[in-house]
Amino acid sequence: MSGELIGLIGLISLFVLLGLRIPVAFAMFAVGFIGVSILNSPQAALSQLASDSFSLAAKVELVVVPLFILMGNVATETGMSRKLYDAAYAWIGSIRGGLASATVVACGGFAALSGSSVASALTIGRVSLSEMKRFKYDDRLSTGVVAAGGTLGILIPPSTGFVIYALLTQESIGRLFLAGVLPGILLLSMFILTILLITWFKPEMGPKGPSTTFSDKIRATGGAAPILLVIFLTIGGIYTGIFSPVEASAVGAGLVILFGSLMGDLTFAKFWKAAQDSVVTTATVMLILISAYMIKTFLALSHIPQWLGTYLEGLAIPVIGVLAIMLAIYLILGCFLEGFAMMVLSMPIFFPVVQQLGIDPIWFGVLVVLTLEMGLISPPVGLNVFIVKSVAPDVSLAKMFRGVAPFWFAMFLTLILLVAFPQISLILPNTMIN
Repeated sequence: MSGELIGLIGLISLFVLLGLRIPVAFAMFAVGFIGVSILNSPQAALSQLASDSFSLAAKVELVVVPLFILMGNVATETGMSRKLYDAAYAWIGSIRGGLASATVVACGGFAALSGSSVASALTIGRVSLSEMKRFKYDDRLSTGVVAAGGTLGILIPPSTGFVIYALLTQESIGRLFLAGVLPGILLLSMFILTILLITWFKPEMGPKGPSTTFSDKIRATGGAAPILLVIFLTIGGIYTGIFSPVEASAVGAGLVILFGSLMGDLTFAKFWKAAQDSVVTTATVMLILISAYMIKTFLALSHIPQWLGTYLEGLAIPVIGVLAIMLAIYLILGCFLEGFAMMVLSMPIFFPVVQQLGIDPIWFGVLVVLTLEMGLISPPVGLNVFIVKSVAPDVSLAKMFRGVAPFWFAMFLTLILLVAFPQISLILPNTMIN
């Protein structure tokens, strides 16, 4: 039996296991370990497991995962997310659809602290949904904007999506973080434009909120100043070369803990809960990465990526056409697979093709992360929609999915712009210092 056929059987088996709702890490590990055992030997598979586990745990770059997760968890426990929302609310809440726009801005700001889409949707949703309900916002708009705004968590740095992509492809975490800044701002702007268009044609969906005085605006901004300072220092420090992404994660986590303590919002109980949640999330990420390395070895031994690259080259399709095919596959898979699972499954297959065709890997990383975001609000899986459902149980899933539809199309338009103009993603990493 040829290696390619064994690889194909392995991939089919993997999707069957995922269809049976086996956790993605266990499914990938089982297929990868058995595949390496067949194509090489059980002893080689055990040796590969030991080597991958040690080398992965020894990667200094991986320190950013627990530290950025801790930073987001501490910000959640200390109520910093509420202050971020209050600041956005004070400045733009009084315009038509302003509360929804403030929610998007708050999601973008919290994304720069947590790096997690689920955390962004859950945390900001708890704060904003009650306010939008109080001012009689349409349920479709209020839940849709929280689910969509939460997706900014894996595009705006620090992003766990970029960290995992970097570890799977050996690309620079710092360059990926900077590559996500302008696309993140662009997507945030597209969401706000979508809200303005919805409320322009249907004003009853997003009534104006209460007006605030200038002194109230300044007071609310002052309350959010510590968070804004942390964001500025971490991203600005990476861009200017003052410190690396690893150092930035330590600085960010340290500052959030410091500010939370100085403001009296961080008790030992809250810190302990944030630390426990961070350990659980980090362990989950590590398990997925170890399994991803195992299946990556299996696919390399089966020569599936090389076969796919040769096949695509033989079709005489232009590079942009191959890229469009890969992104279309991501969009389809996003309807059925969780985002990170989709990334770790696809990278061992797609990334060698990307390298073979000369596609910029940093640019490709941004496009992949954006398609993962779209999967977070695509039916039937739509993880962010289910997260919002847990906060707003009285709103039906059907209504929520209708609510996110305009934002999905805004994301699709953003994807087209990023494909058409790669420099939106590449200008910051290409000009970063050191």
